[in-house]
Amino acid sequence: MSGGEVAGILVAVFWAILVSFLALVLARLAQTLKATTKMVAEVSEQAVPLLADASATVRSAHTQLARVDAIAADVQEVTANASALSSTVSSAFGGPLVKVAAFGYGVRRAIGKKGAPAEPARTVVAGRSLPATRRGGRRTRRSKD
Repeated sequence: MSGGEVAGILVAVFWAILVSFLALVLARLAQTLKATTKMVAEVSEQAVPLLADASATVRSAHTQLARVDAIAADVQEVTANASALSSTVSSAFGGPLVKVAAFGYGVRRAIGKKGAPAEPARTVVAGRSLPATRRGGRRTRRSKD
């Protein structure tokens, strides 16, 4: 055997090892692709009903939100009407009721003063009003009068 023949045999052996390795890699890749295809099919089978349910839920939520929006608009209208009614009642009856209450208070006070003794006079000292009983009361330490 010459050197060229030995080199040819070595190249052929390495070529056979390389082809075997590539065949093994391709076989594993084929198995992985089959498993991936099977998994995608299963996910698709489960995802389609889930998407349909999600779509139905979103439609139902949209319908409920439309109802809530209508209810909120009605409540806003009722609130505006109640506010208008309140201001109308307040302006119509508020002034006269205050006048009647003030008149009643004045009448009660006038009736109460007829039978009661006169109120003692008050003395104003430095911006304060004191009853008559305290006018000549206690002295402070500062005053030496």
